[in-house]
Amino acid sequence: MIVRIATVGQYRLDDAIATDLQRFDDAIEEAVSGSDDKAFQELLQQMHDLVTQKGTALQDDEIVPSDVILPPPDETLEEAQKLFGAEGFIPGRAE
Repeated sequence: MIVRIATVGQYRLDDAIATDLQRFDDAIEEAVSGSDDKAFQELLQQMHDLVTQKGTALQDDEIVPSDVILPPPDETLEEAQKLFGAEGFIPGRAE
């Protein structure tokens, strides 16, 4: 699985991490819908940490389509509320 963190870079992650990413996505979706800025910021940072710590950074010259694109670290709750889809940040998830 290839995950891009906007403005940061791309990371190759083992598909087994997808479940952990989905848990964060679900929690972030709740924080966004509940306008909980503190929870949103904390969860987004934890999600980024998971990707950067468990993933392998791709070289800048390695062009690979991303399976998931996460917002940048400085994303605000207000920006997320405007962009957040019904599926959260991770499209095609099972309910």
